[in-house]
Amino acid sequence: MSDQPDATGGAGRRAALKGAAHRLRDEGCTVDEIADRLGVAKSTAYRWVGHIPLDVSSDAAAQRRRVAGARRALSWAEKRALREAAECEARRRAAEWVGVLASRELLLVGAVLYMCEGTKSKPGNTRYDLTFTNSDIRLVELFVRFVETTGRSRHELRYRVAIHENADAEAAGRWWAAELGVDVGCFQRPTWKRHHPRTTRTNVGAEYRGCLVVRVPRSRDLYLWMTGVVEGMVAASAPDPRPPEVDGTR
Repeated sequence: MSDQPDATGGAGRRAALKGAAHRLRDEGCTVDEIADRLGVAKSTAYRWVGHIPLDVSSDAAAQRRRVAGARRALSWAEKRALREAAECEARRRAAEWVGVLASRELLLVGAVLYMCEGTKSKPGNTRYDLTFTNSDIRLVELFVRFVETTGRSRHELRYRVAIHENADAEAAGRWWAAELGVDVGCFQRPTWKRHHPRTTRTNVGAEYRGCLVVRVPRSRDLYLWMTGVVEGMVAASAPDPRPPEVDGTR
């Protein structure tokens, strides 16, 4: 049922609308709601009732807040679902674009990956043992494949879980071993991280498996090769403009 009065005539109709606006305001309606229900401009509704305080304690106001909150929640849920679907599709297209990695590509990626996440030799602390640490199984698997491309077996590597002392290190070790397809016997004793009860941590629960430390024995030549590869990549000519598959991404 419409809230617009039946009065006809210019001045009479305007007065009736204004009176209806006052009543709606007293019931706890906002300026936008009054304009919508009476079919007038928001600026007109504001001139009529803007001076009247909005009763936020009324039942109508409380109901309005509930409805508005539910509408906002639904709107955000719909937007979030659309955004997540779009992100999933973008990742799928990117993964499809990769296709099969050639050995050269994997060697280049692995060298850069290690220089980002691995232990490096520094002036005054020369060391050539490859030690790669990460909590992301995808990056760990990629690094292990890189090492395999150089002629080593993943079963020759040494693995160690670094995890907080209040977590299940044995379960984490079994999970990492299963994901990498190696025997748990390849794993060394875990490294414990001290747990501070006052610290709010999000990496807790059954899904928390700590970080995996991967060590490559006798890796001096490989380390020197990787540093040279990265230097060569930096010195190489700039590539052509980015492929169309990534156009429009931000």
